[in-house]
Amino acid sequence: MNSHGKVIKFGDNIDTDLIIAARYLSTADPKQLAHHLMEDLDPEISKRTEQGDIFVAGKNFGCGSSREHAPIAIKGAGVSCVIAENFARIFYRNAFNIGLPIIESAEASEDIKDGDEITIDYETGEIENNTTGKRYKGEAYPPFIRKIIESGGLVGYVKSGGAE
Repeated sequence: MNSHGKVIKFGDNIDTDLIIAARYLSTADPKQLAHHLMEDLDPEISKRTEQGDIFVAGKNFGCGSSREHAPIAIKGAGVSCVIAENFARIFYRNAFNIGLPIIESAEASEDIKDGDEITIDYETGEIENNTTGKRYKGEAYPPFIRKIIESGGLVGYVKSGGAE
């Protein structure tokens, strides 16, 4: 299981209200949420984000409220993974619950630049910057987490019998 894509870079403390503003929480439709992704931070980001892109951010990504809408909006926009130095714990859990891959790597978070092309190997946790040739270590996923992601999230995992 791998992801490959172009990086869209963010800083520290990207909270859930920046990811998807509270005024859009009346829907849980991933495509509708994706249309408003990060619009208070960058009104053009939903137009710039392409299928397979990878978000790279600094510290405390997903802080703020516990809304599951935030990772749903990111996944709905076609983002294949979020890499950050660290994640707010509730966002971390919500991301896996809905099948959005995330990786913690302080070195990758600091060094990777906007527009770089990167590849992520979830089995080994290795992140390769195809633009610069540098490699970074992230946390490898245990098999059951890979299965949850491959199933589209926790609900799909349970429906597939993965939780037996």
